[in-house]
Amino acid sequence: MTGSDLNDRLRRVRALVLDVDGTLTDGSILINDLGHETKRFDVRDGLGLELWRRAGLSVAVVTGRRGLALEHRLRELKIAVALHAVTDKARGFADAAAQLGVPRESCAFMGDDLPDLAAMRFAAVACAPADAAAEVRESAHVVTRARGGFGAVREFIEMMLKAQGKWDELVRVGTS
Repeated sequence: MTGSDLNDRLRRVRALVLDVDGTLTDGSILINDLGHETKRFDVRDGLGLELWRRAGLSVAVVTGRRGLALEHRLRELKIAVALHAVTDKARGFADAAAQLGVPRESCAFMGDDLPDLAAMRFAAVACAPADAAAEVRESAHVVTRARGGFGAVREFIEMMLKAQGKWDELVRVGTS
């Protein structure tokens, strides 16, 4: 795909659908002595998602797991469309797009591991963090420099918002 083809796709994106473990997190699952699960999230990804919403764009999460830590973070991030315990990511992607009211041809998807490949095939733009599985990186239109859970989502959001000509205004308004 040429750079202009990718930019055309990035400009058309109206919704971002995200995997969680390995994308919004570093993929670690920490379980304490009481059996409570915790996850690590990057604050830069959170700000990126806030800017995405401020630009009038939609976001959803499609994850193969469930967990209270994730539910708390999704509430903080104001992500209302969240599909948990999804075994078929292509179906989950389609369901998330439908719930957002955005055709899948206007949706980007970001994932990091083999179960995400099916959803990536249907997305207008497929993105993988730098540390994604080799097959996922090879299938992605975009591979970030950042690793999952370390600003990869923010990097992808910046790329899309810049392609859409929205980034500079969001930064100007957000820092004044």
